Amino acid sequence: MSSSPSMTLNGKVVNFTPGDTILNVAQSNAVDIPTLCHDDRLDPAGACRMCLVEIDGWRRLAPSCATPATDGMVVQSENNRVQRHQKALLGLYLTDHPKEPSDPEPGPRSDIYRMAEEIGAPQDWSRMGSVRAKRDGDRNPFIQFRSELCIQCAQCTRYCEEIEGVSAITLTGRGAHTTISTVDQVSLLDSTCELCGGCIDVCPTGAMVEKIPRTTGARPDHELEKVRTTCNYCGVGCQMDLNVDPSGNEGRGKVVKVTSPSTDTLPNYGNLCVKGRFAYEFLDHPDRLTEPLVRGEDGKLHETTWEVALSRAAQGLLSVKEKRGNDAIALISSSRCTVEENYLMQKTARAIFKTNNIHQCAAT
Repeated sequence: MSSSPSMTLNGKVVNFTPGDTILNVAQSNAVDIPTLCHDDRLDPAGACRMCLVEIDGWRRLAPSCATPATDGMVVQSENNRVQRHQKALLGLYLTDHPKEPSDPEPGPRSDIYRMAEEIGAPQDWSRMGSVRAKRDGDRNPFIQFRSELCIQCAQCTRYCEEIEGVSAITLTGRGAHTTISTVDQVSLLDSTCELCGGCIDVCPTGAMVEKIPRTTGARPDHELEKVRTTCNYCGVGCQMDLNVDPSGNEGRGKVVKVTSPSTDTLPNYGNLCVKGRFAYEFLDHPDRLTEPLVRGEDGKLHETTWEVALSRAAQGLLSVKEKRGNDAIALISSSRCTVEENYLMQKTARAIFKTNNIHQCAAT
């Protein structure tokens, strides 16, 4: 029986599974190789060049995300040559960003700043100026693209194609004028875009950013509290993080945006739809019901207690059953309910009202 293949990574011999890339091997052995364009859900592209490593016998540095590991390979990810490359590359990327990481920049903190601080990249490249002109705003209400911050890592376009399967955005132009756009530069509202916001989630620079928090003056990300919860818009049970401003709503807390959890979180693996990501403003809508209502003798709805409301509903259903029979009652549940809640609804229909007239909008 043959032994597992092995390679030497930063002077240490490590085993790997055939088919692994160098980046996979590094991650499995707690070796940090920085990346800007890599996502485990996407096919490797090697576009950002941050993950380049030195391989014995190879003349050029190689992208670890797209280079298969081979038996006997000797790899260095932390030597002077690699570090010089990372510092120079990050310095060039920072050309279009504010001069200092502390400068205010709307939206989530750029991964480029974090890496620049960790690696010690220079911060004085702004003298070079940008060759990418700013784009006019898109009229869609959720997503804003700031072209001057884009590094063409293509994570957003790859996500749109490989995960969502809609290919609403793509790389356009040539050379230094390459940018992200739609066909004929139409609005996302006029394209195949489903406004899922996945492009915002995967963007490492803040070039793709959510509009709502920026227009409402939300606090920076590091001042927000994240609360893990389950989306209630359908029965899939997607996990998501509510980003809460603790000082909002007179100190009661206010949800200012929704973000995806890690890509290994079930059942949605970090993906969200347009409702889950953007339809959260109902939480503080002035027309939102906060108390149960019952109709009084004057024909108008009045606030009451849950005990009174449930009692009135039960009396009404039992009255219909008594006057017109079991099959005069039909119950409709919702895909926004949990499996357990839908089970209780059908149990109520069949065990209490003795009817099979029970339906759920998702028909599950």
